[in-house]
Amino acid sequence: MDPNADKREMPSLDQYVDRYIHYLLIEKGLSPKTIDSYSRDLTRYLDFLYQNSTGGISEDDTAVILKHLISLKKEGLSARSRARHLVTLRGFYRFLVEEKVIRIDPARLVDLPKSAFTLPDVLSVQEIAQMLNAPDMGKPSGVRDAAMIELLYAAGLRVSELIYVRMGDVNTEAGFVRVLGKGSKERVVPIGAFAKEKIDAYIRIARLHLLKNRTSRFMFLGPGGKPLSRQGFWKILKRYARNAGISKRITPHSFRHSFASHLLEGGADLRSVQAMLGHADISTTQIYTHVAREYLKEIHDRLHPRR
Repeated sequence: MDPNADKREMPSLDQYVDRYIHYLLIEKGLSPKTIDSYSRDLTRYLDFLYQNSTGGISEDDTAVILKHLISLKKEGLSARSRARHLVTLRGFYRFLVEEKVIRIDPARLVDLPKSAFTLPDVLSVQEIAQMLNAPDMGKPSGVRDAAMIELLYAAGLRVSELIYVRMGDVNTEAGFVRVLGKGSKERVVPIGAFAKEKIDAYIRIARLHLLKNRTSRFMFLGPGGKPLSRQGFWKILKRYARNAGISKRITPHSFRHSFASHLLEGGADLRSVQAMLGHADISTTQIYTHVAREYLKEIHDRLHPRR
């Protein structure tokens, strides 16, 4: 049997790369910026395959992938950048398995480079409380901001999910929010009493004022009765952080990081946190276990009598 029988010639491989990028764009709904990063990584990998005359791809490409990562290291790429390349290749090879181009995923055996990811910025419980108490509840915009920040933290939402929450997506009586996440995948996340109270207050007191006799299916409204932009909400958060005296660099994603980390610190299991965050792959959620471990280590080092 020809040992190269399961290989694909380069023109076919180029076509599969195009199909994969199309899949990421249409079915997964990734942003143009993310698509661009994936395209660059795959182009670099194809160049490596050309230069090393591998002739195509195979189920036995584990060594090829490792050599590629080693070559990237020699070129001076950081562990974080090499990890991003590996994430791209893992997704591509999984796609090839799903398309039945190959039967076995060779990338599954390759580990991420050490120190590949910096730990995400996480707010302490006290800092979260400072941010939640920062909006001026005497102003309609302040009541809106308070509800948005509470929901952002209560459900671990992405900012793109938060700004497009519709009126029918939140059920404060039952205590949940329905979220349309990446790739148009829907998930339902519970919310607590504080978020329910702030959302009810916003709907009762402030939303009609912000609508100004207009109609909108979206819950959180900015100028002209339209949803706030991501950049607009980010500016709002930065202002509240500054007013609260918090020096950390705070973004909307900081609340998502904090949501996951605080749940794990409190004893939540990883699968539950994965479901609430809407991660397709649990390996994406696992980074938060590192945050929780760092927190516990800090507590131990600070408080244990024989530290």
